[in-house]
Amino acid sequence: MSSAASKRVVYAAVAANSAIAVTKFVAAFLSGSSAMTSEAIHSVVDTGNQLLLLLGMHRSQKPPDDRHPFGHGKELYFWPLMVAVLLFGIGGGMAMYEGIIHLSRPLPLEDPFWAYIVLAAAAVFESVSWWVAVKEFRAGSGGRGVWQSVRRSKNLSVVTVLLEDTAALLGLLVAFLGIFFAHHFNNPALDGIASIVIGAMLAVVALLLIRESWGLLLGESADPETVAGIRKLARKDQDVSAVNNVLTMHFGPDDVLLNLEIEFRNEISSADLVASIARLEEAIRAEYPDVRSIFVEAAPFRRPLE
Repeated sequence: MSSAASKRVVYAAVAANSAIAVTKFVAAFLSGSSAMTSEAIHSVVDTGNQLLLLLGMHRSQKPPDDRHPFGHGKELYFWPLMVAVLLFGIGGGMAMYEGIIHLSRPLPLEDPFWAYIVLAAAAVFESVSWWVAVKEFRAGSGGRGVWQSVRRSKNLSVVTVLLEDTAALLGLLVAFLGIFFAHHFNNPALDGIASIVIGAMLAVVALLLIRESWGLLLGESADPETVAGIRKLARKDQDVSAVNNVLTMHFGPDDVLLNLEIEFRNEISSADLVASIARLEEAIRAEYPDVRSIFVEAAPFRRPLE
C-alpha cells in the first residue's frame, strides 16, 4: 500500500471526526446524555490521534542520517503507540469516568431528539471514513482473514484508523441504545452504563494497538511467505550451494532490511562471487521491491573431506 493511499485514509478520518466532534458536543449539551458526552470525547481523541498519525507519516519520510542510517521509517510505529496510549487513557478513561459519575449522580435526561439526529449524522460520516479504511486495508490484506490481516499488517496507520472507526460505529450504536432505553424506562443509569461500555471498547482497541505497535517497534520480520520466497530465489543462483539464514526486519510498511547468509560453491572465484551477489540483490529487489537494504554474508567455505 502506497504512502499516498495511507494518507488518504487518515485525511478522510480527520475530516469526519472533526465535524462529528462538534455536533456531538452540541447534542450532549442539549440532551444531557452521558453516553453522548463520551462519544464527543471519543471523536476529539480520534481527531487528535489521526493528526499524530499524519505527523508520523511526515517524519518517517526524513532521509537517513549519521544517527539513523536506515532512515526514520519506525516513526510510523512509534506514533500509533502514542495514539493507543491516548486512546486508552483519555478516550477509554474519560468515557468510563463520565459513566461512573452519571451512575453515582444520575440526572434526568433532556429531550433526546437532537441526540438521535447527531447520532444518525455521525453514523453516516463514520461509515464513509470506515469504508475508505476498509478498502485500503483489503487492498493490502492479500486475501487473508480480517483478524490475521490485522495481526500481520505492517501498516499501522491504516489499521489504527480502521479499528478506531469500527469502535466509533459500535460506540454510536451503544450510545443510541443507552439514550433510547434510558428514556423508555425513565432510568438515567442506563445512559451511564452505555458510557462505561463505550470506554471499555476504546480500552480494548487501545490495548490491541499497543500490542501491535510494540511488536513492530521491537523489529518484526517480513511475512513468512516473503522470507520463504527470498530463500527459494537465492537457491536458484548457479553459484549458491546453500542458504543458511534469511533475517529480515521491517523499518516501515514498505521498507525491509534483509541479511542473507549464503554458502557459495567452493571453487568460486572472487570475480564470480561479486557477480553472484549482484545478481542476487537485483533478483530480490525485482521480486520484492519493499526490500530496500540487502546485506549478503558469505558463509565459510567447506573444505572437502580428505
